Amino acid sequence: MRYLNLFSVVFGTVFLLSFCCSKKESLKDIRLLDFQPKSMLVVKETKVEKAKFPAIDAHNHLRGIVNSDEDVANYVRIMDECNVQMVVNLDGGWGESLDKHLKRLKEPYPDRFIVYARIDFSKIDAPDFPQYAANQLEESIKKGVQGLKISKSLGLRVKEADGKYLRVDTPKLDPVWEVCGKSGIPVTIHVADPLAFFTPLDGFNERLEEVLDHPDWMFNKPEYYSVDELMEQRNRIIERHPNTNFIGAHVGGMVENLELAAEWLDKYPNLYYDTCARIHELGRQPYSTRKFLIKYADRILFGTDGCSDGAINANMFHLNWRFYETDDEYFDVSKAHHYQGRWMVYGVFLPDDVLEKIYNLNAKKLYPGL
Repeated sequence: MRYLNLFSVVFGTVFLLSFCCSKKESLKDIRLLDFQPKSMLVVKETKVEKAKFPAIDAHNHLRGIVNSDEDVANYVRIMDECNVQMVVNLDGGWGESLDKHLKRLKEPYPDRFIVYARIDFSKIDAPDFPQYAANQLEESIKKGVQGLKISKSLGLRVKEADGKYLRVDTPKLDPVWEVCGKSGIPVTIHVADPLAFFTPLDGFNERLEEVLDHPDWMFNKPEYYSVDELMEQRNRIIERHPNTNFIGAHVGGMVENLELAAEWLDKYPNLYYDTCARIHELGRQPYSTRKFLIKYADRILFGTDGCSDGAINANMFHLNWRFYETDDEYFDVSKAHHYQGRWMVYGVFLPDDVLEKIYNLNAKKLYPGL
């Protein structure tokens, strides 16, 4: 019996070690999607439901709610609850679309929304396109438009007849930039995309999960302009049109390199940035971000990039307030926009004078009629 018990102990130990080793080996092969570590940190959590100062969301997409008066009314209610004074809607477009956006937003709430126009690129190869686009924008301004949105399609999607992507600095758009300068409306321009979208799709890509879900966001192919070239094209139009104010969407498309983003602000006095959909990246470099936002407090506009899917999301605003106003550590802001990468963020607790400029004062300087 004694030998039997000894055998049982030895066998059990061997089995347990074998099982543990087997489990350990299998965990080395765990799928990326299944690896969801839970932080053991015990850190402060500050709930901020109202902005410290009335905020102007200078970058939002409201195409998902303009089909319903009820949705718009609900959104205004959330704006009131979150202390959002005004929202810039970039989705006006042109023609009937613009008329609908103006009717749903500006007519019932003239002091709560700014509506942007867009350019119709479907006639890009027509000989009269430059004048057509300029005339179309002038008509939109007469209707009440207070800004022009240029999406990343310029440089990455729109092609000319020869099959090449339309350059950001194409002379065909010079008359449009001139109209903006003369009328005093800003141009919110989104050029390129996060730097990881231009790097190989491999295990080193910091946004691997995001681009696997959105393969059309990868621009690391020879057919596309490089990030450097796209930014050089954009900067040439900013330099060429000094009387036109340009708002570089997403921290000017260079949130991963704030030193370079700062160089551009120093070089181009008519360039501003909005922070929309980039608190994820800003918050993982809180020291650099805080210095950057304080130094360039007169050139930065708050934005969220929210609501394009029709979701009416107060939490989107709450997470932004927490980032800008608190010194909270290591928290998740993915629900302020969408999942972007495997990192947490840190609040930058901006001084009141900087916070007020970013939340509203800078926008009031840029938009006509505010």
